[in-house]
Amino acid sequence: MVEFGNDLEITYVMGGLAREFEDPAALVMRWLEDAAGSGMPVDPRIWDGAAPRSSYPACIAYRAAAEQGRDAAERYLRALREGFMCHRRKLDGPEALMEEARRAGLDGARFRIDLESNAILEAFGADLEETRSLGDPALPVLRFMSEDGEDARVASSEEYEEWGAAALAVGGTPSSEPPPDVPGALRRFGRMATAELAAVCDLPGPRAGAEVWRLASEWRAARVPVLFGELWEAAGPAHR
Repeated sequence: MVEFGNDLEITYVMGGLAREFEDPAALVMRWLEDAAGSGMPVDPRIWDGAAPRSSYPACIAYRAAAEQGRDAAERYLRALREGFMCHRRKLDGPEALMEEARRAGLDGARFRIDLESNAILEAFGADLEETRSLGDPALPVLRFMSEDGEDARVASSEEYEEWGAAALAVGGTPSSEPPPDVPGALRRFGRMATAELAAVCDLPGPRAGAEVWRLASEWRAARVPVLFGELWEAAGPAHR
């Protein structure tokens, strides 16, 4: 969205990670390994005790949120990801999913109607079929497609440079606009991890962390603690 600007349009396909999580405890080590490799904050204690039963309800809920437009869908998807991975929210039931819709600023009444719609179930079914057509990939996976149908696939676990190479392979054109600064990124994208700020703002090494802590010292950014790390958001009057 930053590196390729308007030359890249993102379509999210709900692959249905697990109809039922059969061994939640085994996911703790996977999350810790992924966090160590990516620098993203996580709280794997969600898998101890009252763990979510399935990822399918959240996938269906994303499809319901998408009925309110792309921006609403992206805000809701981010809320789901943070809720699951950072805040230990058991997002596998209608009331919990409704609460995330409120947090994301969606129209709650419309969301509830769409969540119970057969058309939304059919849309999720179509997503599952599209995912299966890729040949049982390890989820999540990124698929870059050109306007003439040429495609390149890359696992989300690959280095970020591989994502850019895949986009270039299908004719993507990098944006000529400079990357945003940290305050601009927080205004544009909302809550972000330090690793995301480093990537979006093109700040190598410790510079992203140093800059966002400087903003926090000036009451211009607020820290949201997570068990292993933190998220950051632009500070409003409530944080001053």
